[in-house]
Amino acid sequence: MTTRSFIARPTPAGYTGVYVHFDGTPASKLPLLLAAFQYRFGHSADAMARHLVDDVAVGWDELGSDLLGSAPPEIVAPLTGGEPWPSRTLDDLITTDGSPVRMTVTEATAIDMDLQWGYVLHPEGIEVIALLTYERGPLVGWDTHPLSLISNDPVHWHPDRPAPVNAPRPAPKLTTTAPAPTANRAPQRTPTRR
Repeated sequence: MTTRSFIARPTPAGYTGVYVHFDGTPASKLPLLLAAFQYRFGHSADAMARHLVDDVAVGWDELGSDLLGSAPPEIVAPLTGGEPWPSRTLDDLITTDGSPVRMTVTEATAIDMDLQWGYVLHPEGIEVIALLTYERGPLVGWDTHPLSLISNDPVHWHPDRPAPVNAPRPAPKLTTTAPAPTANRAPQRTPTRR
């Protein structure tokens, strides 16, 4: 699904980053970014920003499951549905001289680029900006569980309110215990009514 977004690093005036074409909603991007920070980039927002913002020539077509690094299976499986996919860069935007055109996004250009969501990688967490509604957004701490329940409603991402992120629901516990045997080990019968 094409929900255009950007990923950026903060600047004194706001942010600077690159365009991301696919799956830009918070419920899609935040879990991937949180898990990438926690498991692939060693809890370093700077290392993550270098990879996702600085080292990209043009922009991202899609951020993939390769960002999950050494995340445990109980994180990877729900995030990928068991189907891993690679990150893909946008490489086909070039100038007349054959050089790539970087799709840079700043606080001054984001609205003109018709973007819907922005993710700014601050040292203390990810600022999530619902660009069609607000110019800035609330911060989601880096220690947030990647399987948290996350709202995609732009109105919920008001910059002066807590981020609409709730702890993940606990997995149902499956019991595998057999019924207790009777004293004489005879099979138990279920009473019937007549």
